[in-house]
Amino acid sequence: MVVCIGVNKLKDVQSEKDLRRIPLKHVGIKDLRWPIELRDKTCGTQHSVARVMLAVDLPHDMRGTHMSRFVECLRTLGPVSLGEIEGILDKLKEHLQAEKAFMQLEFPYFITKAAPVSGMTAPMDMDCVYKAEKGEKFKLRITAVVPVQTLCPCSKEISDYGAHNQRAWAKIEIVAKEMVWLEELAQMADEAASAPVYGLLKRPDEKYVTEHAYENPRFVEDAVRELALLLDEDKRITWYHAEVESQESIHNHNAFAVVEKGEE
Repeated sequence: MVVCIGVNKLKDVQSEKDLRRIPLKHVGIKDLRWPIELRDKTCGTQHSVARVMLAVDLPHDMRGTHMSRFVECLRTLGPVSLGEIEGILDKLKEHLQAEKAFMQLEFPYFITKAAPVSGMTAPMDMDCVYKAEKGEKFKLRITAVVPVQTLCPCSKEISDYGAHNQRAWAKIEIVAKEMVWLEELAQMADEAASAPVYGLLKRPDEKYVTEHAYENPRFVEDAVRELALLLDEDKRITWYHAEVESQESIHNHNAFAVVEKGEE
């Protein structure tokens, strides 16, 4: 036998008064996997799976929040855009009676790249993050972690032949006043490095990429400065944090360099 209990008869424990007088900065859910639809510069839309964090602030006199309401609000998320993200945060503030709401989406994003000689295409993934909050104002940070290649100028200079090179990552985090495509951030990373990384290369492509990197040696310091110059040129971007990290092929450590500029 199934027993039905009216919702209005169940005690709302979360809404009990708390007497410890300690406000909480973040209360919510995290590590939730959720299907999302993203705007794709080439194809219009792209489907992915995000790891989601949703949170609100909690007043000092409220014992807890209603966790199910986070998922209820997330169900209304359409194709991810600035307006959609802000709309979800507004719903969280309203349904959870909060002053501030927070959202973070971590997801793989795929771009199709053509090999430099053969022209053969293949998808390549990069890790991306949308981190948003809404209090009185809406704030959004966009992050793209793009695989690239660096070749050591010192190694090239002191060696009779060859130079050590390796895969690296350009991590670009921005605040922008207008839409900036993830594809555009990937292009900046490719231009700043010794050479791009591709999903598919045939032998003529490998020859080209290897030689291109050799003719374009860059420390992580060089690469991150080149990246900063490209970010400075884009007037849509009001703040950025850029980092290039190289997984050194002959050293027992990674090398990295960071630059940050602008107002959030």
